[in-house]
Amino acid sequence: MKKLFSIALVAILFNSCTNGQTNGTKTNLSATEFADKMKELPNAPILDVRTPDEFSKGHVINALNYDWNGNEFEKQITPLDKSKPVFVYCLSGGRSSSAANKMRSDGFTQVYEMDGGIMKWRGANLPETTDNTVASNGMTKQQFDALLNSDKLVLIDFYADWCAPCKKMKPYLDEISKDMVDKVVVIRINADDNQALCKELKIDALPVLQLYKNKALTWTNTGFIVKAEVVKQLQ
Repeated sequence: MKKLFSIALVAILFNSCTNGQTNGTKTNLSATEFADKMKELPNAPILDVRTPDEFSKGHVINALNYDWNGNEFEKQITPLDKSKPVFVYCLSGGRSSSAANKMRSDGFTQVYEMDGGIMKWRGANLPETTDNTVASNGMTKQQFDALLNSDKLVLIDFYADWCAPCKKMKPYLDEISKDMVDKVVVIRINADDNQALCKELKIDALPVLQLYKNKALTWTNTGFIVKAEVVKQLQ
């Protein structure tokens, strides 16, 4: 029994040490590391596993759109050489992690993921392209500042349609908007449709809540947060 416990402990420690690594090579990379590794491996395919709509609004140059939630993902990756490097990313890291794990289980030996997804890429001001060269970058900073011109508290919610925590928070944000209408203005801003603004405001993850009072930022939160904690900030 003692021997079995020792073996199990060694296995746990080994898995902890190799988290984010494949055969000793770091595979979960920051946006800048991801960009540097792409330069080292210019012939490796770059897979954007977001939806076609997300992809069309901006993606890494030379990326291929293989939608993880679509019906063709397995078919699309089949022709790829499993012995050669592949880059994978999504909006914030969730879908790319699932896709990368699937590919590894299918025999791919070098799958590099972008930690934090294209949100971190944009936050690092790295280059991207779009299918529509005349696409709008959305709201300007001047327009954003105009939204803050209110005698009420202004709660800004930066979200994306495919962000699971964002979708989970939306119902209670709608409730706050209705139940506290005399005190709070809730404004939701789609990060995909307002890329330039997010870069300027350094929004590099989702969801992000920002609370303004008299145009001054008084509180911010990144990631999922329960309704009670938000309401506490609005008291």
